[in-house]
Amino acid sequence: MKHLTRRTVALAALAGLALTAACGNGIGNSNGPKIDARVDATLGHLYQKYPESREVAAKSVATLVMPVITEAGFGLGGSYGQGALRIDGVTVDYYSATAANVGLQIGAQQYAHVLFFMTQDSLERFRRNEGWAAGADVEYAFSNDGLNVRTDTNSGLSPVVAYVFAQAGARFGATLEGLKYTRIIP
Repeated sequence: MKHLTRRTVALAALAGLALTAACGNGIGNSNGPKIDARVDATLGHLYQKYPESREVAAKSVATLVMPVITEAGFGLGGSYGQGALRIDGVTVDYYSATAANVGLQIGAQQYAHVLFFMTQDSLERFRRNEGWAAGADVEYAFSNDGLNVRTDTNSGLSPVVAYVFAQAGARFGATLEGLKYTRIIP
């Protein structure tokens, strides 16, 4: 009888360990450093491909970088990605971006985007609101000549400036509307 009790306790402990590991609470994994490495690469690509983005970055109070958003659909669609919020170049939080949509669509694409928070107020609203969605306070950088992505002279006045791009170039006509950002523990 004593042997059966020990075995039951051992099995219960093993089941509890498996359940805890399946929670993905971020403790003891390397997901944070992987996201940070992707963020570094994405910022490097942005600054190299669109040098004027450095000016916007210098004026911003924080930067949210989503290195890879994967979007797919066949009638019903959705997108998902993970990234990091940086203040003064240091990661302070990790976020996911998700969206779902319905409509005439087929295929998949991947893109990256960077949100530059230009005011302390816009950053505080973003961090305070669980499930923040990009809205009217986002200004998109756009292409004047097909080669460079530029923002207009009002960029410094906009609460949030967004660069949406793929590794092959800017993703024109794209907006982030419908994407919801949620703080995560990677």
